[in-house]
Amino acid sequence: MRNIVYMNLLRFIKTRLVWVHLLLWIAVWFFFVYFFSYNNNNIRYILWFSSLLLPLTMGVTYFMVYFLIPRYLLAKKYWKFGLYTFYLVVFTSYEIVLLLYGCLYFLLNFDITNMPPMSKNFTFVIVLVVLVVGFVSFASLLNHNFKTLSKNKELQNKILETQLQLKEQELHYLKRQIHPHFLFNMLNTIYGFALKQSIHTPEIILKLSNLLDYILYQVDKPRVSLKEEVLHIKEYIDLEKIRFKDTLKVIFLADEIDETIQIAPMLLIPFVENAFKHGNLVEGYLQIKVVIKLMDNRLEFTIDNTYLEDEEEEKNGGIGLLNIHKRLELNYKDNYHLTGKVEGQWYSAKLVIDDLRKVKKDE
Repeated sequence: MRNIVYMNLLRFIKTRLVWVHLLLWIAVWFFFVYFFSYNNNNIRYILWFSSLLLPLTMGVTYFMVYFLIPRYLLAKKYWKFGLYTFYLVVFTSYEIVLLLYGCLYFLLNFDITNMPPMSKNFTFVIVLVVLVVGFVSFASLLNHNFKTLSKNKELQNKILETQLQLKEQELHYLKRQIHPHFLFNMLNTIYGFALKQSIHTPEIILKLSNLLDYILYQVDKPRVSLKEEVLHIKEYIDLEKIRFKDTLKVIFLADEIDETIQIAPMLLIPFVENAFKHGNLVEGYLQIKVVIKLMDNRLEFTIDNTYLEDEEEEKNGGIGLLNIHKRLELNYKDNYHLTGKVEGQWYSAKLVIDDLRKVKKDE
């Protein structure tokens, strides 16, 4: 079916082009007749001369448009284009001279007094031919430039579309990378509670279910409520409290958050995850402090955790924020500041997003 439609479209385009060319040369023929009939009523001569000049003009025009321009001018071989154009002008001049003498001999029996004044002027005749060739060549070049621009625009759109798809795939991949070890740890915890037939087991499963629902389904949205993100951070911490039992101390401070404020999904949870993953027990406790400040649409997120420096960990990327950096670049490029530092036995990470309403646009 597609092939039939494509063939019909090609046929239509070709038919249309044939009609355009046909109308063009009919117009050129009338153009010649109009000028050569100036101050002369020898219609027979004018019609014959115009009709014989037309095929010469057509030949020169098509040679220029379909051979010289694409092969030399568009290929930027300007010297050769100029040389062959000069040869074409010489050839055209020679043919016009032959045409003038031929018409004078066969149509007027060398009676030059009956020859229309405009047709006996060799310069005028060749100027008319050059005007036609120049006009058609100019139109051809405009059409070529338009097609080139259209193709370039189409190619650019395809490149941008491909880049956008790649970025979306990268972002999706980064989102999906976030919680495998956390899930593994929590399943082990649930398994341990289940073996003990603990009454807390259903509560843990429910909290984990809520968090997994957020991770698996909300992650595909471009933006989620910041209030919802904070709520799931609290659920995350509650689950970790169950796992760490009495060895965990958490301070959580957050401003009141309007439900209309939005953020990229699961942008803050990885910070909390890193704090649990890379934090260390110091004097028997893992201590974590989370502070969330919101001023208009400016977000300040700070998380501190007790930390013992590990050379191997430093070698492999320190506190492990590479994933977060990539996601921030994809979502808030030139609109955020991320810092991390170690002070004594504490590691502190701070994220500032200047304006949560500003979303990175592809260039």
